[in-house]
Amino acid sequence: MLDSSLITHAQRYPSPHPQITLFRISYKSEGLTVKGLLAIPKRSGKERLPGFLYLRGGIKKVGMVRVPRIIQLASQGFVVMAPFYRGNEGGEGREDFCGEDRQDAFHAFEVLRSLSIVDHDQLHIFGFSRGGPMAFFTALQYPEARSVVIWGGVSDMALTYEERIDLRKMMKRVIGGTPAKVPEGYRTRSPVHYCEGLTVPLLLIHGCMDENVSITHSLMLKECLDSKSLVETWFYPQYTHHFPPQENRKITFAFCEWMKTRNKEKPELSPL
Repeated sequence: MLDSSLITHAQRYPSPHPQITLFRISYKSEGLTVKGLLAIPKRSGKERLPGFLYLRGGIKKVGMVRVPRIIQLASQGFVVMAPFYRGNEGGEGREDFCGEDRQDAFHAFEVLRSLSIVDHDQLHIFGFSRGGPMAFFTALQYPEARSVVIWGGVSDMALTYEERIDLRKMMKRVIGGTPAKVPEGYRTRSPVHYCEGLTVPLLLIHGCMDENVSITHSLMLKECLDSKSLVETWFYPQYTHHFPPQENRKITFAFCEWMKTRNKEKPELSPL
């Protein structure tokens, strides 16, 4: 089942779903060993399944990959690859908040498409919160992806520094200083400065009451991409960064269906 030479180690992991097999895997990213989860739905035949790269938010233990979320996505028929990022769960190196650690997302995409069970023409990317820019830059790196979905995603790191006083110490440590001191460190982590390169259909999901990542981030990204006719937005006036469980499930099902119907040559962006 795991016939990829890019996976250096794989171990079965307890799955709460009888039709989904879970593995805890290791793979290489720029010479570092990075850990992650891989979820594979059981098939009735030998059909290939769409691939789903799940890019978590947060840093270190905050926002870590959760098994129920990966199972939820895999139950929609996707092979789901979810890297923990470098320095986490026994992996080597240190996260730097969408700097060099974006390579962990790139190499995870490579792992996903190297699996024979995966339909290489149906590869999708998802990022939540800090995973938003990780997803965006992965879509830039791999324009063959069929879609990218960003939920509550950061699009401007300098804006995050201004908005999140509680994150400033961490951001100065991992990026190297303030936006005034190291502007390029913030710019290179910010999708709003790289809109011209995107060719993959993008869906932005955001709660308008979000105080962790303000709706301004998605509005800025939408504005710089509107001329490309690539972007669709699902904005929810009543919700914050974390949606109520029932609504989260409903929207997750809806964006998975949106992914499955993307046609990269002629994107048909339909409303929710």
